[in-house]
Amino acid sequence: MTDHHPLGVVIATRDRRDRLAVTLRRLLDLPERPEILVADNASADGTREMVARDFPQVRVLALPVNHGALARNHGARALTTPYVAFSDDDSWWAPGSLGRAAELFDAHPRLGLIAARTLVGPAATPDPLNDVLARSPLGPATDLPGTQVLGFLACGAVVRRSAYLDAGGFHRLLFFGGEETLLAYDLAACGWGVTHCPEVVAHHHPAPAPRTGRPALQRRNALLTAWLRRPVPYALARTGALAADARGDHHARRALREALVRLPAALRDRRPLPPQVERAVRLLEETGA
Repeated sequence: MTDHHPLGVVIATRDRRDRLAVTLRRLLDLPERPEILVADNASADGTREMVARDFPQVRVLALPVNHGALARNHGARALTTPYVAFSDDDSWWAPGSLGRAAELFDAHPRLGLIAARTLVGPAATPDPLNDVLARSPLGPATDLPGTQVLGFLACGAVVRRSAYLDAGGFHRLLFFGGEETLLAYDLAACGWGVTHCPEVVAHHHPAPAPRTGRPALQRRNALLTAWLRRPVPYALARTGALAADARGDHHARRALREALVRLPAALRDRRPLPPQVERAVRLLEETGA
């Protein structure tokens, strides 16, 4: 596809047809003309028909069941572009940002993931995570742009496709909710750079209503991430803290119950982080970053 930019966009979606249409119009207006792929998590609201009818230039990967965040893995495998940007069905990229991301990847062979600056809503309010990432105590690296981080927002991330697949993509056990941390760990464990580059900008327009169940999912996945990659004493301490909270908090109760069901699978897939990555994670925790 020689007429396309070296960067493709993968959008994971489920049953949000109208919001997706807004996002697709924004992405199709970009000067970079990226290839766009919608990884549809078994929508039942006519999403696939809408894309085929109104956006014939957009590819749809019709997944037979809801794969959650893993839809992005399927989408990245289906693309052939060297770089892949992720959008949610309520987020898109600022004009020129994908071109800048491609330049950064071209110039820095070890760069695996760019965590963008994210602007929220019609007022383009900076997401609070921007400052956290910019102030990361991990600092710069001589062979990477920006500031080294071990966190990002999926809807504001651009990856080197080979690095993303090398690290295994988003982990099947987490499904959805705070799934980014584990991918950042796994990229770093494979030797790839994960950095915050504020000149790459994503726009996020989330629905005003909070998503039900999100706190429980994020706490469940934080505990599973601990068992998958962190030292056993740390994982045990996190489990004890969640169990204590579960006595008086229904979100914590649900998180603990769902984590325990998945714990055998997490232990089978346990790969402790290399010492230098574990040190970086501890530095971030000690500084509250």
